[in-house]
Amino acid sequence: MDQIVSLRPLFAVLVSMLVIPVLLSSGRRPNVREAWTFVAGLIKFGLVVSMLPAVLGGQEFVLTLATPFPGVPIALRVDALGILFALVASFLWIFTSLYSIGYMRGLNEHAQTRFFAYFALALSSTIGVAFSANLFTLYLFYEMLSLCTYPLVTHHQDREARISGRKYLGFILGTSVGLVLPGMLYCYHLAGTLDFTAAGILAGQAPAPVLILLFFVFVFGFAKAGIMPFHSWLPAAMVAPTPVSALLHAVAVVKVGVFSIVRISTGTFGVDLLQSLALGPALATVASVTILLASCIALSQDELKRRLAFSTISQLSYIVLGIALLSPKGMLGGVLHIVMHAFGKITLFFCAGAIMVATGKKFISQMDGLGRMMPITLGAFFIGSLSVIGLPPTGGFYSKWNLLLGAISADQVLFAGVLLVSSFLNALYFLPIVFRGFFVPQPAGEAAPGIQEAPLCCVIPLAATAGISVALFLYPGLFVSLAQMALG
Repeated sequence: MDQIVSLRPLFAVLVSMLVIPVLLSSGRRPNVREAWTFVAGLIKFGLVVSMLPAVLGGQEFVLTLATPFPGVPIALRVDALGILFALVASFLWIFTSLYSIGYMRGLNEHAQTRFFAYFALALSSTIGVAFSANLFTLYLFYEMLSLCTYPLVTHHQDREARISGRKYLGFILGTSVGLVLPGMLYCYHLAGTLDFTAAGILAGQAPAPVLILLFFVFVFGFAKAGIMPFHSWLPAAMVAPTPVSALLHAVAVVKVGVFSIVRISTGTFGVDLLQSLALGPALATVASVTILLASCIALSQDELKRRLAFSTISQLSYIVLGIALLSPKGMLGGVLHIVMHAFGKITLFFCAGAIMVATGKKFISQMDGLGRMMPITLGAFFIGSLSVIGLPPTGGFYSKWNLLLGAISADQVLFAGVLLVSSFLNALYFLPIVFRGFFVPQPAGEAAPGIQEAPLCCVIPLAATAGISVALFLYPGLFVSLAQMALG
């Protein structure tokens, strides 16, 4: 594959980091601060898009920044899988920034400048993970993301936020330092390199039991993926403002977790080695348990954001299950679900925040008749729900359809059943919310005349991401091409 040495990957990573001093100096001028946020977001997205034609043409952008250890550089590489993730993250940052203005101002949140600064740093870390050429570089950006999202999780600085923040760091850093770091060192000991390659680097390097153990060290070590039992940090992080929840659960943190597992599976171990070790069914079983248990727990949650959090835990394991099927369709569905879930789930979180801003309500039991007051928001919630459930006409149908075909083609009827049952559970915990909103009257004394939506800065992003979820059902071609290239 042709490689192009270029500074563009570095600029794409750094642009949101370089704007932070400007954001901090504009604290007393919020319009200026937020204008710079959009400038950085548009430049970042533009840089990512500028590399897309070459990647679609079979080329890669590469850049080595430093070589602190022999054979272990800090290096960037833009390939099909990386640019797929970077396109989603950089594009949704623009909408999340707009949404943050309406949300943070609507609730008169404190420390808004700090919020936007750490938000920008988190996006630099996310793009760094997407463009990492090896496991060492990915690990550095992974840890950077953990640290810079901690102030976002603890934004309210009350007792609940501090407790949740400690749990967040305890799980995320504890697993990465306790599992991923020693696993990475052992990989280097075995192979003498940490580069991601199409065939992997570990075949024949150690006995099968050792490689199996090493694989699950990475799977559980990347706890941002929310695989049980390393998942409880995720609902705890719901104390954060809703734009942070949207960032955590749809774009950056959790997707970095599953992206890292995909990279390890395809670039460090390789599909052939996973098949020879019979790791597919074992990983699929772990993912299936998470999918079903998290879906069942979501059914019992009355707080809307907590229901969305457990839904996210379940949906992330769809991506892991797709990779575990080790069939072309299954793996394609898993990679595509990174994209489809991102747009569907960020829509749902945007809607939850808009309801909070407009009405102060956060419990599902309080949302009777809300659709008459906020028809755009509840309509977008319905579309986002369809995408997460996996029903047409939304992009979620396309990824789940491929996951189901992948399970059938791999003769894994049990896991096909898991996909169908869990989608039914998705419908059980989402569609009653829509029904309450549109078909159950508001309680006496609460009915308000006319439409009372959240501020436009909240409504425009949720309507846009809902519309894109539908567009991805009709025009999935770009992401399908990138996913197919990424999987060879």
